[in-house]
Amino acid sequence: MGSFRSDLIQYRGLFQMVLVLGIGGSFPYGFHISVINYPSSYIKTFINETWMERHGSPLSQETILLMWSFIVSIYGLGGLLGSVCCGYLTTKYRKKKCQMFTNLIMLVAAMFMAFSKMAKSFEMIFLGRLLCGIGIGFSFNIHPQYVGEISPKKLRGFTNATVAVFLTLGKVSGQIVGLREMLGSESLWPLLLAFTGFTAVIQLIILPCFPDSPPYLLIQKGNEEAFKKAIKQLWGEGDHHAEIEDIKQEKATMASSKSLRVLEVLKTQSLRWQLYVMITVMTTLQLCGINAIYFYSFEVFRTAKFEEALIPYLSLGVGLCECISSILCSSLIERFGRKVLLWGGYAMMVLVLALLTLTLSLQHRFIWMHNFSVILIFLFVLFYGIGPSGATISVMVEIFSQAFRPSAFVIVGFINWMGLFLLGMTFPIFVEYLGPFCFLIFMGILAVSGVFIYLFLPETKGKSIVEITQAFDKLNYSKKKVFPAENSSPNATVFCTRL
Repeated sequence: MGSFRSDLIQYRGLFQMVLVLGIGGSFPYGFHISVINYPSSYIKTFINETWMERHGSPLSQETILLMWSFIVSIYGLGGLLGSVCCGYLTTKYRKKKCQMFTNLIMLVAAMFMAFSKMAKSFEMIFLGRLLCGIGIGFSFNIHPQYVGEISPKKLRGFTNATVAVFLTLGKVSGQIVGLREMLGSESLWPLLLAFTGFTAVIQLIILPCFPDSPPYLLIQKGNEEAFKKAIKQLWGEGDHHAEIEDIKQEKATMASSKSLRVLEVLKTQSLRWQLYVMITVMTTLQLCGINAIYFYSFEVFRTAKFEEALIPYLSLGVGLCECISSILCSSLIERFGRKVLLWGGYAMMVLVLALLTLTLSLQHRFIWMHNFSVILIFLFVLFYGIGPSGATISVMVEIFSQAFRPSAFVIVGFINWMGLFLLGMTFPIFVEYLGPFCFLIFMGILAVSGVFIYLFLPETKGKSIVEITQAFDKLNYSKKKVFPAENSSPNATVFCTRL
C-alpha cells in the first residue's frame, strides 16, 4: 500500500494524462457500443414522421428497418476508415496532434446529431454517426499506443489495462445515461447521441497541457531536451536512468532499421510471430462470446421471471461487473503478468460457457436452472474483464517497437472493426439456427487461442522492447543460429505507414 501511494504521488503527472487520454480515447468507443439501442424506437419514429412531412406518405416497416440498420452500421464503416488512415497520419503529424484533431471531428459529429431533430433531418444522424465512427477509429487506435509509450516498465501493464477500464466505463455510462430517467426519453435522445461531444471538449482543453510521448520525442524527433522535460513532467523526480537507457537502446537499435508500411510488416520475417500473437488475441477478443453473453442476458433475465422494467437495470449490473473486473485486471496484471491472465482467462471462460450451454438447454425442463444461468453470465463477464479485456491491449502495445507499432495498429483496427461488422451480420443467424449451442463455437475459439498463447507468447512483464524482440527472434528465426537484422538500412530512419 505504501509503494502504491508513493507511486501515485511521484507519477501523478502520468496518472493525470492517463485519465485525460481515457476520457477521449476508449471511453467514447464503449459509450457508442452500448447507447445506440436505447433511442432506437424514437429514431425510427422520427425517420417516418420526417419522411411523411416531406412526401406525404409513410415509409414501409422494411424501409425504416433498412435505414435504422444503416444508421447502426455506418458507425463501423467510419471506424474502419479512421483506423486505416490513423497509422500514416500519426507517424507524420504525431499522436497528440492527431488526437486533438479527432476531438474536433467528434465535436462536429455531436453537433450534427444534437440538432438533427430540430432541423428535421435524419440525414444529419447518418453523417454524425459516420463522423463519430471516423473519430473513434482514430482515438481507439491512438489511445493504447499513447498510454503504452508514456509509461515506465513497472506501470506499463497497469496503464495499458486502463484502456479496457475506460472502454467499460463508456459502456456503463451509456447504459446509465440511456435510461429513460436520464437522456433516453423521446425529447432528449438527440442529446444522448451527442453526449461524447462533451468528453471531446474536455480532452481538447486539457490535452495540450501534456507532452508528446518520451519515446517519440527522442526516437523520432531526436529532441533530447524535450524528452527529458517530458520524463520529468510525467514521471516526477527520481532515478529513471534505467528507463532512459532502455529508450536510448531502442533508438540505437532502430537507427539501422526503417519503419515499414502495413503490407511490408505482413511480409517481414522478424515480425512474423508478433503478428501471429496480435491477430490471435485480437480475433479472440472479438469472438470470445462476450457479445453473445450480453444478447442472451435479456432472455435469461426474462426466463428468470424478472419484471420487464427491472431488466435494463440488471443489464446495467452486468456492465458494472465488467467495469469492476477491468479495474481489478489493472491491479493484477503487474503481479501475474500478461500471459497468465490471457490463457487463464480463456480457460475459465471455456468452462463457464460449457456450463452455460448446459443450463440454457435445460432451463425449460428445470425451473430452477435459470438461476444458475444468471450467476454464470456474471462469472463469464468477470473472467473476461480480469483476463482478455485488459491483457490483450497490453500485449499488443508491448510486442512492437516504436517504428512498427503504428502499422501494426492499422491491422488491429482493421480486425476490430471488420470483426464488429461480421459479428453483427452473422451472429443473429447463428442464434436462430443453433440457439444456446452457438456458445460451442466460442468455446472452440477460446480453447485453441488459450493453447496457442500458453505455448508461444513470451511474457512481456517488466521487459524492455529490446528484450521482448529478442524473445520473439527465437521464434522468428528458430532454425537459424544468427538472427539477421531485417530491413536494415544505414540511412536515416524513414517513417511511413501507408498501405
